[in-house]
Amino acid sequence: MDFAVVIVPAAPVRKKPQHQVEMVSQLLFGETVQILKTKKNFWIKVRSLHDNYEGWLTKNLIEPVDEKSARSVSGFITGDLMSMILVNDRSMHIPAGSSLFNFNNGNGKFGSNSYSFTGNYLNRYEQKPDEELLKQFTFRWLNAPYMWGGRTILGVDCSGFVQVNYKMLGFDLPRDAWQQAQEGKVVKKLKDAVAGDLAFFDDNDEIVHVGILLTNEQIIHAAGRVRIDTIDKKGIINVDTGKRTHRLEAIRRVW
Repeated sequence: MDFAVVIVPAAPVRKKPQHQVEMVSQLLFGETVQILKTKKNFWIKVRSLHDNYEGWLTKNLIEPVDEKSARSVSGFITGDLMSMILVNDRSMHIPAGSSLFNFNNGNGKFGSNSYSFTGNYLNRYEQKPDEELLKQFTFRWLNAPYMWGGRTILGVDCSGFVQVNYKMLGFDLPRDAWQQAQEGKVVKKLKDAVAGDLAFFDDNDEIVHVGILLTNEQIIHAAGRVRIDTIDKKGIINVDTGKRTHRLEAIRRVW
């Protein structure tokens, strides 16, 4: 088994092949991976094909597929925060941004499995990103709880929030904030920033946080929960407490 597709709503990806260790990310339904190695015929080290992120998951969360299918990235993804899908005539709820693998006219297939989907979906390659579409996608996440490694409405971290929403806008971004900070073009000053620009924040000269600018005075980000706060040239100010929480390091424009 060299390549595989995720067949559960959100597969936990761990730093080491143990359930007790840190979850570093999640792979959403329909996202594909390359198999790097196996351990005890249960744990599998994978590299995600959409962002090259590596980690360990258990073999029951994925289904083998051929390399061509795995690398043929579907433009069709689920549009609602949660959607119901029928896999082998059994219902399952999958999160926003799940990839509809080999999807055609409401049906799809992966390996020995078949599925049908009648919910809202979009072709992310046909999206035309603008401020209104950005708000439409991101505002739905408000108050979603922060969870390290998370990429769904039930728990999300700062870079996962950015990555999934940009996936829906048609852009593949790396997984971690420090990696995302190398994408796009530099915006030198906050006053020149526009909706959709990514703002990055540091601690001891390391990028540790990212959010999406709504204007050059407001930012939506996952910090405790997904929230909207004030930003100035020094960083983020919590609108509830009035305290400064993150120090601005860089701004990048992806679209």
